[in-house]
Amino acid sequence: MMRGFFAAIGFLTRIPLPARAFDEATPPSAPLPWYPMVGLVIGACLWVLGWLLSGAPPLLAGALLLAAWVALTGALHLDGLADSADAWVGGLGDRERTLVIMKDPRSGPMGVAAVVLVLLVKFAALASLAQPSVVLLVAPMLGRAALTVAFMTTPYVRSGGLGSGLAEASRAACLVAAIATAVLVLCTGWHGIRALLVSVAVFAWWRWVCVRRLGGMTGDTCGALTELTELAVLVAWAL
Repeated sequence: MMRGFFAAIGFLTRIPLPARAFDEATPPSAPLPWYPMVGLVIGACLWVLGWLLSGAPPLLAGALLLAAWVALTGALHLDGLADSADAWVGGLGDRERTLVIMKDPRSGPMGVAAVVLVLLVKFAALASLAQPSVVLLVAPMLGRAALTVAFMTTPYVRSGGLGSGLAEASRAACLVAAIATAVLVLCTGWHGIRALLVSVAVFAWWRWVCVRRLGGMTGDTCGALTELTELAVLVAWAL
């Protein structure tokens, strides 16, 4: 069971793990239910850093937290955000054209602008909050729980993509992970309720957009979903 957890950490983060933590016999779908827990691990690392920076100037603390956040994830989801932004504009409403642009490793002006704007708003939200903040735990967890729910409820449109195997994950295990995430978030009080509501709203909107244009999700749109969810949670918390 823990092999799925380690596989999820290895894919979603840049946290070093010993080679023996990975097993080639682990099913490709095993990591998916563990995604919210990996988000909690990322959040715990950020919370500790926020605690260490509790006496630092807010702007500096926000910048260092954001830099650590990107480093921990290897900018994995930011890449998906950039590809999705380029494809949605350049695709001109056409499904096949959108998918082709998404596979292009180069980033166009819309992709760069999307990444810059998301990072800017994240930084502003972090700088607006006293550190350490519980949102450092909540935002990464909800961002990855959104992936678990997306693969559980939405068709994956690339048969040979990185996420194609995840669609075969146990629906029961994914449901338990999603419910556990919601319960943990609700335990944080009114801020948590607001964060959960905005994350559900972002998920519903982005899923509708992707199904309408593509007929489902891709790895890039899932990365964009995580970034947009984290952004919405941070803004809702800061406001």
